[in-house]
This record gives sequence, C-alpha cells and structure tokens, in this order.
Amino acid sequence: MITVPVGLGERSYDVVVGAGARRLLPEVLPSGVRRVAVVTQENVEVEVDAGVPSQTFVVPDGEAAKTLGTVEQLCRDFARCGLSRTDAVVALGGGAVSDVAGLAAAVFHRGIAYVNVATTLLAQVDAAIGGKTGVNLPEGKNLVGAFWQPAAVLCDTEALGSLPAREWSSGRGEMAKYAFLGDGPLDQGRLGASILSLPLDEQVARCVAIKAAVVAGDERESGRRMVLNYGHTLAHALEASAFGPHAKWDLRHGEAVAIGLVFAAMLARRLERIDEDRVALHRRVVSGFDLYAELPAGASAGQLVEFMARDKKAHHDLTFVLDGPQGVEPVHQVDEAAVLATLADMGCAP
Repeated sequence: MITVPVGLGERSYDVVVGAGARRLLPEVLPSGVRRVAVVTQENVEVEVDAGVPSQTFVVPDGEAAKTLGTVEQLCRDFARCGLSRTDAVVALGGGAVSDVAGLAAAVFHRGIAYVNVATTLLAQVDAAIGGKTGVNLPEGKNLVGAFWQPAAVLCDTEALGSLPAREWSSGRGEMAKYAFLGDGPLDQGRLGASILSLPLDEQVARCVAIKAAVVAGDERESGRRMVLNYGHTLAHALEASAFGPHAKWDLRHGEAVAIGLVFAAMLARRLERIDEDRVALHRRVVSGFDLYAELPAGASAGQLVEFMARDKKAHHDLTFVLDGPQGVEPVHQVDEAAVLATLADMGCAP
C-alpha cells in the first residue's frame, strides 16, 4: 500500500492507494463511530465491511445522482436509520458518489464524518481527494456544494479491474491534467510519459500527491488551488450543455477535460502566453492518454460561453486556468471575443 498524506492541520487525513485498500475501512473510521451509512450506486461491483452496523443507500447512476433532491433523500434516510452526529457516511463508488455523499455528510447534523472508498480511476486520482463536494443545477455543474474534508480516502486499485473502457478514459483525462501541474514552469509535459511508465498504484499515488500538495496550500480555492481546474471551464460547460433528458452528446468528465485542456492551450496561444510548440505538446499529452480533443458535433459557442460565465470559478468575468511563462495559473477578465474565436478554431458553431 502507498499512503499519501493530505496536510490540513486538524483536518489532515491519509489517502491509501493499493489493491484491497477498501478492506482498511474499519481502521480509518473515526473513533466512536457506531453506525455507518454506505452510499453507492447500482453499477458499483465491490462491497465494504465497516466493522460496525451499516445500512446501504443506492443513488442514481452517474451525474443523475448529483441533485439537491438526492441530498435531501439521503439526509432523510440517515435520519430514519438513526445515524447520529458521531457516526459516519461511507461514499463507495466514483466521483458522483463522493460528491453527493460528501455533501449530504457536510449538512446532516451540520456535519458528520465521511470516508471515501474510491472505485473508479477518476475518483482515485482526483474527485475523492480534497474535500470538494457538490451537486448540479440546470444552470451549471457543481454550483451547490461545500468544502468538507473526508476522514480518509481508500483508493482500491483492485476495484478498477471491472471498469468499462470509457471510465478508464474519464480517469485518464484528469491524469492528463496532472501532466501539466508539476514543479517546473515549462517542463511539466514530460510528466505525462513518466506517469504512464509507472505501475498503476504508483500512477494513482503520483496524481494524488500532486493534488494533496496543492490542497494543503489552498484548501478553499482562494488562489493556487484553482490550477486543479485546468481544462475544466470548457469541460464543465460541455457537461452542463448536455444536462437533461434530451442531451445532444454523451461525454464522460475526463473526456470533456481532455477537450478542455487543448482548448485552454489554444486560448493561451491566442493570448500570446505560449507558442505553437506548447499547444502541440498539449495535443501529444492528451493523445498519449488515448484521448481526443474534438468538440462534439452540435456544440454552440454562444451557449458554451454562457455556461463558462456561470462556472463556479468565475469572478463576475470570464476566468480561465491557462498555461504561460510561469506555468499553469488563473487568468481573469479574458476577452469573450478571444474565447469565441478559439472555439471557432476548434470547429464550433456560433
């Protein structure tokens, strides 16, 4: 097992990565926990034993789970099963489960402990770590949420064996992001190849370590933590555009992030922050993770910009995380005309 600490003072916790990590659940529950509510989805094929009485609650699959209605239902379920302020929630599944279960834990009894048992690559390298919980609104992705740190995160790489191919792609989109979040301002692109050269457990742990270092320095996203959203402004707009029963396309989160990474590089080039070689590097890194960077057919530039302006990272302007001479950093007050022109360069309709 590989243990990666997330240093947050009294809210510090460990992320444990390795085959069978879920079996450590009884050891990482906070002392005094006498009952556990396990939140999961039908498509999760692994089970956990908390070592104390537990009850399982199943939420809808995928992003359909991430609604305020689901949070309300979970809180009512917690109350009916007798969950107390000293008990705990266990989020067993992928990023959607950790988002919704974590938010329910944050608000039930004004906050109870929870543990993430991450079973998808996306959750293990990103979503389960850092304490960001949230649900969607029709107006945008993750617009309602809370910062609520887990008591521990267990990344069981044994659970990844049954993942469908597109779930692997979703996780790799976040891994591609981490290829640009290393230590040096202009050499991070080599990290993509170095991550892929590692055994799976070490790939996950490497991504976790990068995120843990950023979160430890900026828990509530007031500054540096915004770099973890690299590629996400367009990604979230693409996902929000597809909300509802008549979705125009089907994109996993990491697939949307891959598109967003290349878009961000092209926008940075238009703003003269990087050169064409750096844009080409983004394309190579994305391709190296077996991902594609084409916008889905039918995407509307106007609609995408509208969702980008609502994104939770915006500051009453168009805010993007962009590459540049000092590496990846937030850039505020980006000209809308530059964004629209970049989308047009990617073949997006007005």
